[in-house]
Amino acid sequence: MHRFLLTPRWWGINVFVALAVPFCLFMGSWQLGRFEDRVDSHREASADRPADQVAAPLESLLPVDKTTSGRLASTAGEYGDQLLVPERRLDGRSGFYVLTLLKTDSGKSVPVVRGWLPGVADPAKAPAPPTGRVEVSGALQAAENAGTKGVHSQGGLPAGQLGVISAASLVNIVPYDLYDAWLTVRTPSEGMIPVPAQAPTNTGLDLKAFQNLGYTGEWFVFVAFVLFMWFRLYRREVETIRDAEAGLLEPAAR
Repeated sequence: MHRFLLTPRWWGINVFVALAVPFCLFMGSWQLGRFEDRVDSHREASADRPADQVAAPLESLLPVDKTTSGRLASTAGEYGDQLLVPERRLDGRSGFYVLTLLKTDSGKSVPVVRGWLPGVADPAKAPAPPTGRVEVSGALQAAENAGTKGVHSQGGLPAGQLGVISAASLVNIVPYDLYDAWLTVRTPSEGMIPVPAQAPTNTGLDLKAFQNLGYTGEWFVFVAFVLFMWFRLYRREVETIRDAEAGLLEPAAR
């Protein structure tokens, strides 16, 4: 009855199934692992940093990654050029960041977002930075890019304004070396509102995360489909043999 399983045709079908099932299971498990990694990254990135977190030296946390993003960093130097970052929303309101370049003791400068103010970006509203040598601590942030949520990447901004906070955007504006990162202070002065730290990129439960979950389901459905088709072919072959043995098939059908 089952000798047909040893025919070349069924050897091909069986080998295909034997390879397809573990491959689909592996791919489904891999996609599920990717989704779980994104969930863990999102949970870690969105977790509140301890209020008593000790600030680490800025250079010890660079380059910024998923682990160091949001960490409290400290550095010292003198404030220099000040720029405004327009069209930034906070608590549902539109406003602008007050960003000042801090010339650190290392010779490089780091952008420091000293706070947020509501309304249209206006240099007259932005408080002047402290003079002399200062010590600054703030949440470390990765450089922005055109795809970062909330940035003004179209260009055409007036002088003294910046659309994207990154070394690449500042290199043609300021004449000194820059760290490719920025800080947002926790306790701004003179009526400004602190800018909360942003989660690092690729750590949120975004479309990519749910794509991984969807792909997981697809691969496991493929496993069920392959097994179902094998069983259907097997059952049809057995029924054909039985019908032939019972003389229910025409000679041409045999």
